[in-house]
Amino acid sequence: MHRLAFKMKLNKGQKEAYKKRHDKLWPELKTLLKSNGISEYSIFLDEETSTLFAFQKVSEEGGSQDLANNLIVKKWWAFMSDIMETNSDNSPISIPLEELFYME
Repeated sequence: MHRLAFKMKLNKGQKEAYKKRHDKLWPELKTLLKSNGISEYSIFLDEETSTLFAFQKVSEEGGSQDLANNLIVKKWWAFMSDIMETNSDNSPISIPLEELFYME
């Protein structure tokens, strides 16, 4: 088991829309994530900068960002593309973060 963290950017004023969409996360997307070894997934918001901080606990080498070719993921990205910064394929602009400290 290892941990991944990355940051993304939410468009200004989209906090409620982002939360509402994630509160109703598609069951097929949740199943896909879990079946790919993601046992924990949290996303935090720094409202001052609109930066999203994501954390995942994964059993495999890759995390959610490695599921780019999956149709469900592509549909989710398209669904979310109007409220966050994205690449031309609708994938969120995601910057991996290096873990410098961990306490169990």
